[in-house]
Amino acid sequence: MEIEIGDILICAVEKIAGTTVFVEIEGSDKRGTIILSEIAAGRIRNLRDYVVPKKTIVCKVLRVSKDHVELSLRRVKEKEKKEILEISKVEKGYEGILKSTLKEKSEKVVNQIKENSSLKDFLESSKENSFELEKIVGKENAEKILEILRKQKRKSVQIKKNIKLVSNDPHGLKMIKEVFDGEDAEIRYTSAGNYSIKVEENDLKKADQKIREIIERIEKKAKKNNFEFYYS
Repeated sequence: MEIEIGDILICAVEKIAGTTVFVEIEGSDKRGTIILSEIAAGRIRNLRDYVVPKKTIVCKVLRVSKDHVELSLRRVKEKEKKEILEISKVEKGYEGILKSTLKEKSEKVVNQIKENSSLKDFLESSKENSFELEKIVGKENAEKILEILRKQKRKSVQIKKNIKLVSNDPHGLKMIKEVFDGEDAEIRYTSAGNYSIKVEENDLKKADQKIREIIERIEKKAKKNNFEFYYS
């Protein structure tokens, strides 16, 4: 795996020596370190409140040398952390399918596929055209893998955001309903002026893109009607 500055990586805490954390990087033979100032913002009273040996953490790459990577824990945004953990979970699921079919040959096949693609992208595209999969694992194994994939129920991903709309217009409630009208999302009233918006998709990136587009449309309509608009 090629590691570049700015990459978000899944790591396992190997050990803590003084104020330096040593980690193993998933999918790489390189080791990484995190210095105290890159663990969390502000003063850290107890380093083990944030990292303990064997704990899985998500880090951002600051610098890369030949056999060593300098990382940051505090610079990873919650959205980035959630996304990469979701991707890792999906990839492990596909890896499990290959392992159940190919047994001891699975590791070699996984590495071969990952040289040019993610397991998810490769196997999902194989549902439409199995030629490349058959080249790697043979026709019989390819048919077994595709049968499992087609029976697999895809887990949906949900993203939820909160918005606040404030209006002094006597017809404000009616106008708010018009602002929300036509949006493909679950929108609920939570408290005075506060609403939750939830979307559901089979892919995290699609869900994130969808909810951002919905919020942009709502904001545009809200400001057109002179509402105060906030979201989180």
